[in-house]
Amino acid sequence: MALDALTRTAVTATLHCLTGCAIGEVLGLVLATWWGWATAPSIALAVGLAFVFGYAFTLVPVLRSGMSVRRAVGVALAADTVSIVTMEVIDNGVMLAVPGAMDSGLGDPLFWGALVFALVVAFVLTVPVNRWLIARGKGHAVVHGMHQGHRENSAHDDHSAHDDHSAHDDHSAHV
Repeated sequence: MALDALTRTAVTATLHCLTGCAIGEVLGLVLATWWGWATAPSIALAVGLAFVFGYAFTLVPVLRSGMSVRRAVGVALAADTVSIVTMEVIDNGVMLAVPGAMDSGLGDPLFWGALVFALVVAFVLTVPVNRWLIARGKGHAVVHGMHQGHRENSAHDDHSAHDDHSAHDDHSAHV
């Protein structure tokens, strides 16, 4: 089944979000489980780290493009907030819904199986949200709009001053 360009962009944007969210989510839940934390603080740490890593995955390449920190933070917030919130609500909801998942240890296959399942469900349900946002020029489209403006203002096609520009165009930096 071939996907249209908008859906492909939404899938890629969601993979970008999933990467940052998964790193933060896994790190947070692993640390909280290792430290023996209760469910609520475990989820708080995982969600907090998911936002940190999710925003960082947008912020770093945008900063490398030469954008000011203030503007880059605004771009990252505009590009990723709805996607990260959606993914985190779904992911943590699934983790809470799987009996015993939050109480299982790091050596328990239930912990890892539930976490992988939660991330897959979150990805599948976040793609349509990102597609809807991108179709309206919101969400990840903000990053693409920034790159479009960069291209229009550039006097050459080299883009050597913006190492990650081509990566954003083909989304390889988001996978």
